[in-house]
Amino acid sequence: MSAAIEQLPIRTICSLTGVNPMTLRAWERRYDLVRPMRTPKGHRLYTHQDVERIRRVQALVQRGVPISRVRDLLDTGPEAGEASRPQGPWRGYHERMAAAISRFDERELDQVYDEALSIHPIDKITRNMILPLLVHLGERWQNLPGAIAEEHFFAMYLRSKLGARLQHRMRYATGPRIVAACAPGEQHEIGLLLFALEAHQAGLQTVLLGADMPLEDIVIAQRRSGGDAVVISSSVAPAAGFLERALPALVRQVDVPVFVGGVTALHHRQAITAAGAVALGIELEDGVRLIGATLARRNSGT
Repeated sequence: MSAAIEQLPIRTICSLTGVNPMTLRAWERRYDLVRPMRTPKGHRLYTHQDVERIRRVQALVQRGVPISRVRDLLDTGPEAGEASRPQGPWRGYHERMAAAISRFDERELDQVYDEALSIHPIDKITRNMILPLLVHLGERWQNLPGAIAEEHFFAMYLRSKLGARLQHRMRYATGPRIVAACAPGEQHEIGLLLFALEAHQAGLQTVLLGADMPLEDIVIAQRRSGGDAVVISSSVAPAAGFLERALPALVRQVDVPVFVGGVTALHHRQAITAAGAVALGIELEDGVRLIGATLARRNSGT
């Protein structure tokens, strides 16, 4: 079962990334950007790491980098990292919000957020402003005096903003129901809220359980709600025994697909897969697409 999850056919990759099969084959043959595995019959099989690499290629191409130069940027690293930094108007929003957080200025935060929202849809704000800002602040907060106060201030602000939007969106979602919670010991629920917004954008319903959720309670919530899948958010080092014992037990008990997102999914992909779950990584849009594709295959019996 886990091998089928880790080895994705080209049609699934196209669904997850929006890149058509002809382009993917060209990126492989002409530019050596992607290196899929092959079945004995010659069919291409991709991994979740390939999905992340394809998304990086897309980001570089969208910035105007010639496709012939993309591989060099992917392999050298630092320049490719520029693709994830705010560009254009997003850089200004990013800098103004970071400054407002450092002053604990909620009025200025509101002004910047509302200004961006009056021009851009919420999914672009999440992808281009909030997520890069959280990465920047996470690095800043590691050694900064007052870091905990800043983090809590911004978390409270985002929780209020995102919660209001979720309440509005929930009434319109009619797709599969996803039970979503933070892993045991995970106190940061902003990533979970951002995931829920992206999921609702794609028509999925979410049952949000919040931070530091015992896995046995997730099982109960899934059974009572009739959830079609479970998503666990984990951005910190997983608790002792989580990957080796608790996660496999959860997978056995719920009898629906289990997904793990956040930084833990990047650092412990093999352990997550060995537990019978699916590692989503940190790209919200890719994660929601993968959930949708997995549930569609499950419902069709393929």
